[in-house]
Amino acid sequence: MTQVTDHGGGVHSIRVPIPDNPLGHTLVHLLDTDAGPVLIDTGWDDPESWDTLTAGLTACGTDVKDVTGVLITHHHPDHHGLSAKVRDASGAWIAMHEADAAVVRRTRENPPSRWYAYMAAKLVAAGAPEAHVAPLIAARDAGRPRKLPGLDPALPDRTITPGDLLDLPGRRLRAIWTPGHTPGHVCLHLEEEHPAQLAGNGRLFSGDHVLPGITPHIGLYEDPDDATVTDPLGDYLASLERIGALGPAEVLPAHQHPFTDAPARVAELLDHHEARLADLRALLAAPLTPWQLAERMEWNRPWADIPYGSRNIAVSEAEAHLRRLVKLGHVETVQGSDPVTYVATG
Repeated sequence: MTQVTDHGGGVHSIRVPIPDNPLGHTLVHLLDTDAGPVLIDTGWDDPESWDTLTAGLTACGTDVKDVTGVLITHHHPDHHGLSAKVRDASGAWIAMHEADAAVVRRTRENPPSRWYAYMAAKLVAAGAPEAHVAPLIAARDAGRPRKLPGLDPALPDRTITPGDLLDLPGRRLRAIWTPGHTPGHVCLHLEEEHPAQLAGNGRLFSGDHVLPGITPHIGLYEDPDDATVTDPLGDYLASLERIGALGPAEVLPAHQHPFTDAPARVAELLDHHEARLADLRALLAAPLTPWQLAERMEWNRPWADIPYGSRNIAVSEAEAHLRRLVKLGHVETVQGSDPVTYVATG
């Protein structure tokens, strides 16, 4: 399959591989501007990914050293991973929403042992079995060096401010804040006529917010220093409705493939989450910990086949759904339970 696609109107995409990941690749978008080429996301920090990105830029008629800026939809390593290498090669600026820039700063400032301890404590509180938590405790005590992806992300130079037209000469690209997948996720709306005259309101670079065939992970916003009870799923659902109302002619996501009829896809995602919340409410007819709920939730494979790291992500997603159900008044905590359990009301 070709690694480069010309979407017309000075927009290309490059399929940058994600090693050992079922998603397969990140669609890094290249936007021509009067000041030079700008990237939307960069892909995973891996030698093959870097080679694919640079070869793709050459195929688009440019070079990595010519890139003038990098717009990051969100801080995850399959989007922000190669940003530092692009900046080192070109001197390009890097822009990100402040909420995700704060995540980058925390990640860089905290030693790995702090993160291992935090993750272990969260899993214990969620009811994870001792055998699952033990490797994190061991890593914390061993002072294991940074090996996980995304633990040394590039610090951005600029802030993406929601609602603003970005400073890209010759283009009209507006930032739309769409929290949920991360606290600072942004979609980028190209307020220009579609090159193929498709009906609708321009084109939307949707990052991971709206994808054509899968739903993005919605977990907790992790900050060891902030005890604020956030509602990431509520944020995501509200953000979805904002995109549905926008009605872009075409969506250019960061995974899978471009698609049209964004309002229909948004409606599918809203229906999916409504059904899932109803299913979880039924599961909570008897008290369950977040870990026990995650074990019983429907995933893309049986719980026994889910790898270690993915189980941590699944528990975070279960907790995000629990927070939404508590906020709606459909679920409550069982007083005195340790680890805490949740049960449906009424």
